[in-house]
Amino acid sequence: MQPASGSPAQDFGVTQPNTRLDLQRIRQARQEISRVFRDTPQFLSSTLGDFLGCELVIKLETANPIGCFKGRGTEVAMSRLASSSGPMAAVCASAGNLGQALAYSGRARGIAVSVIAGKGANAAKIERIHRLGGTVELVDGDIENARERAREIAARGDAFLVEDSENLDTCEGAGTIGLELVEGFDRIDTVLLALGGGALATGVGHVFKTLSPATDVVCIQPRGAPALAKSWRARSIVTTDRTDTIADGVAGRFPIAAVLDDLLATADHVPLVEEVSIVEGMRMLYRHAALITEPSAALGVAAVLEDPARYRGKRVAAVICGSNVLPDSFRAWMQE
Repeated sequence: MQPASGSPAQDFGVTQPNTRLDLQRIRQARQEISRVFRDTPQFLSSTLGDFLGCELVIKLETANPIGCFKGRGTEVAMSRLASSSGPMAAVCASAGNLGQALAYSGRARGIAVSVIAGKGANAAKIERIHRLGGTVELVDGDIENARERAREIAARGDAFLVEDSENLDTCEGAGTIGLELVEGFDRIDTVLLALGGGALATGVGHVFKTLSPATDVVCIQPRGAPALAKSWRARSIVTTDRTDTIADGVAGRFPIAAVLDDLLATADHVPLVEEVSIVEGMRMLYRHAALITEPSAALGVAAVLEDPARYRGKRVAAVICGSNVLPDSFRAWMQE
């Protein structure tokens, strides 16, 4: 499922950052992704931009059947698995969004999908995985415990493991978002990306550092789930004992070394933001752009709120990566 060994294909006349990713493969990935996940809306949000003091471009990755960007990567992974001689089954660990995406992409290709999640995972996301035809196993602990269990299942040879961010398909599928942004605007000064496992950040970051190297690539984590941000700053793996954030979609504790290497080659700035800023970012997206978002999708706006001088007067693209939020939680955050 990973690219063949040897030198990666190079686009003539461009210099790519030193990562596992390749621009030509990202372009090829476009052809393997269903139209329901490609060419998502991207537009200037003048009302919210005026409030934030920048020219804000919204890239709306929630406008698809699973309400998040993860389908781009799972479409690539499942398309390639369907054409392989391997087992027609896949397994992943997920806080919810990757699981939904894998179940959707697997069902379309007749591939059985198992999702391993922590018992505290978002109940609405788990229900949607079931409705999309996936099976779910809940384990004690968090996403890291779920990853251990998913690896155990894959090691038996019963299913292909889709490890978010470690599997290049997830990164290069996400990278197609960057292609659409670069091709849709003559200039983007800064791109804001939620940083969880790293697929979105490294995929989109690779495209910008190849095709628009002057763009500032900003990858944001919550202060309550800082492992990959701390690793980026230390330039070596830093793990944490626990996470404490409402942004469940980015709440990992054990960064992957290969992903960190990619992030070091693509990210210019990796800030940590407070929970109060995440909630305020969700409110602003709802009140000024009519968008319902999950906390992870508001990390970019939170970063602007906490450091407005960095973005003032610039054209800033925010990738709105997910909208899978519990209604009761969303209502409570809007009323605080």
